[in-house]
Amino acid sequence: MMRAGRRSVLLLGALAGLSAACRPEARGAAPAAPAPGGPDTGFTDDLRIPPLAPSTIDPDGARRFDLGLRADGRSAFLPGRTTPTWGIDGDYLGPTVRVRTGERVRMTVTSALPERTSMHWHGMLLPARMDGGPHQPIEPGATWRPEWTIRQPAATLWYHPHAHGSTAVHVHRGLAGLLYVDDPGRAGLPDRYGVDDIPLILQDRSFTPDGAFVEDGVDSGTYGLLGDTMLVNGVHRPRLRLGVRTVRLRILNAANARVFHVGLADDRPFRVIGTDAGPLDRAVETTRVRLSPGERAEIVLTLAAGERVTLDSRGPADGTEPETGAFPLLLIEVATGAEPAAALPETPGPAPEPFRDTGVVRRFRLDQLDINGRRGDPARIDEVVPAGAHETWEITNGPYAHSFHIHGAHFRVLATEGAAAGPKDTVFVPPGASLRLAVRFGTDTDPATPYMYHCHLLRHEDGGMSGQFVVVPPGTERQVSRSLPGHHH
Repeated sequence: MMRAGRRSVLLLGALAGLSAACRPEARGAAPAAPAPGGPDTGFTDDLRIPPLAPSTIDPDGARRFDLGLRADGRSAFLPGRTTPTWGIDGDYLGPTVRVRTGERVRMTVTSALPERTSMHWHGMLLPARMDGGPHQPIEPGATWRPEWTIRQPAATLWYHPHAHGSTAVHVHRGLAGLLYVDDPGRAGLPDRYGVDDIPLILQDRSFTPDGAFVEDGVDSGTYGLLGDTMLVNGVHRPRLRLGVRTVRLRILNAANARVFHVGLADDRPFRVIGTDAGPLDRAVETTRVRLSPGERAEIVLTLAAGERVTLDSRGPADGTEPETGAFPLLLIEVATGAEPAAALPETPGPAPEPFRDTGVVRRFRLDQLDINGRRGDPARIDEVVPAGAHETWEITNGPYAHSFHIHGAHFRVLATEGAAAGPKDTVFVPPGASLRLAVRFGTDTDPATPYMYHCHLLRHEDGGMSGQFVVVPPGTERQVSRSLPGHHH
């Protein structure tokens, strides 16, 4: 069985939210009370497992996926009420796209939406023109056809719209799905989709009396809309019935603003085996995982046959607004005749490659809706990065919570002594915090097509809290124009 890395607990807890230190009682506050009626009551609907997206193999060996964006969905989240929703190949959310390291993939994304959108492959390392940001819009009735080769380790990624100024509302209406990268060279972890490998997409929503979503509008508060109803895979208070004792949960925070502190209602420890961008080299034992919008974590539970346990979120009582609150999420029921507990590898993933500190440091100051005193502009290039660079990005935050995401790159959060947490592409930045990120950039170059960095609290992103960078051949940085004509908003 895997042993917990205690030093990693400290670092992940301090810098990435993967520690008991984020429990209310660890910060001097009383733990949140369980939900009325007991911690495991009121879970009546089975958890919906998103279907796996079908694919075909082209004559040249590339794997092709066809995704259709719809605006005509009707979904039943609450008894007696029907909600108009958007979805991908369905009424709400989208299928899980599963690809393998080393293969060529082609996406065909066709939009039946009434307005412009895009489709971003969050966490994927790929050429900027395939990234699906605001510079790759999909008009109503149009089809976008990106393709690329998977050149990254196993990870739990996701996909969602990223159109300029409308990301929050498009995700809020239901456009999001998971994207698994499988590595044929890694084995030993639970990987039977829907059996012992369970996806959990966490969201919060509020509803009008007639059942419609309360929209995440510009007047939704400092952080955007914080809903009062928690959804897991589009189901309110679902139950997961397992025929296995050892289960891998892949957890995505797909909310627009809310920060979840995920754990078990009885505060028993579990093991974290992966973060946003891939597996950890050692499992980390903890009792709560803090996930801000866009972050992911993979955890492993080993349960007893016949056991019932509740997964919930309990933010610190003294936390900032997007972190505060206690909410039941999911009831897990293990069959009395469940498969025996499985042996797991000591090392979920390979040791991290050494970070080559080149001495390059970029500094970013976050305020309410700007970065370094400026709002995002699709026509402006803020940073120019040489291909393959290893850089330190220093993030200094003001009085508001943010979730910082970098497109086209992965990073590790550095502790003050130089040690690092798990591989990531998104990180929570509490009010007043300062973080140092060891960032690795890819080798795809394009001086005319930018990647983005931005706050993943989606109303902040839509409000202009973003910047752009291009990746160019080393030595050509000074030759790059800092403007992109024709892209002003």
